Amino acid sequence: MKALILVGGFGTRLRPLTLSVPKPLVDFANKPMILHQIEALKAAGVDEVVLAINYQPEVMLSFLRDFETKIGIKITCSQETEPMGTAGPLALARDKLLDGSGEPFFVLNSDVISEYPLKQMIDFHKHHGGEASIMVTKVEEPSKYGVVVMEEETGLVQRFVEKPQIFVGNKINAGIYLLNPATLDRIQLRPTSIEKEIFPKIASECSLYAMVLPGFWMDIGQPRDYITGLRLYLDSLRRIAPSKLSKGTHVVGNVIIDASAHIGEGCLIGPDVSIGQGCVIEDGVRLSRCTIMRGVRIKRHSCVSGSIIGWHSTVGQWARVENMTVLGEDVHVSDEVYSNGGVVLPHKEIKTSILNPQIVMNDSLQGCGFRLAYH
Repeated sequence: MKALILVGGFGTRLRPLTLSVPKPLVDFANKPMILHQIEALKAAGVDEVVLAINYQPEVMLSFLRDFETKIGIKITCSQETEPMGTAGPLALARDKLLDGSGEPFFVLNSDVISEYPLKQMIDFHKHHGGEASIMVTKVEEPSKYGVVVMEEETGLVQRFVEKPQIFVGNKINAGIYLLNPATLDRIQLRPTSIEKEIFPKIASECSLYAMVLPGFWMDIGQPRDYITGLRLYLDSLRRIAPSKLSKGTHVVGNVIIDASAHIGEGCLIGPDVSIGQGCVIEDGVRLSRCTIMRGVRIKRHSCVSGSIIGWHSTVGQWARVENMTVLGEDVHVSDEVYSNGGVVLPHKEIKTSILNPQIVMNDSLQGCGFRLAYH
């Protein structure tokens, strides 16, 4: 069985982290984002994954070679020379996806994190006998999204309504699909939207079905949603694999700490924290709702909350980092510095407090003259 992951382009919403690696290789809960999906696909019986990518394919493949052997799955790339939307990449990768077996194939959006109930989706797809299955998730404010209107009992999709002003339903496309090979015949080799051009046609022929996603779902393509996604992911681990969570007198709530990390005396860590490989957390540190990536040092009595600390960075003694601060790779925050929502590009040294959310492009903390607004 095969799968295609829509990797896309430059990952601008997750900068400065994506200035160092392509977005799917950014760590999430101590492993690259895309590895969560590849492992779930392998567990569902997929033996080949095609990455639809238009940015740094050689970096992606080089990084994933080790995992290819370790997981036991073939990983290839289909490179776009121009952005092809969400359907065009399927046409481009047609020869890689078709193997003559007639088996359906998965398509996943690389920004999506969930419990990936892919085996259930295969059973659902076989049961309804239609051409295509999509996963949908329930949201509280459907007026912000394109809503999937469906029959509750059968899952048959009736229509799509973009940002409805009156209530028509509360289920939206979750970015996980299972498609018969016949779907490829509908897609031309040009920039095309699968959501707006292909799925409505299949729905009009009563051959598109939607399965409601059990458990959590989050698009983690920007920092605020990344932090929310980490909380949901750790909540899920608490339910389905609690042994993967860290324990100890210094841990509060759901936390994962790599075995190679060092935790000092008197720390308080959690809730909703991940600490990566080789990190050093010195005495008296307070961490909550944050990601501490590989090789980071958090010095004594500092506090990090609601933030992402990029690879090999340092947070100085008695420093305070909060309010969706994102430090790129190899950033060094001096002792007693305060960061309130600073977004700091890689290889910078911060010696002065960041009092308001801003992008920091140089060591002198001039910023770039505007504030950030995450939506």
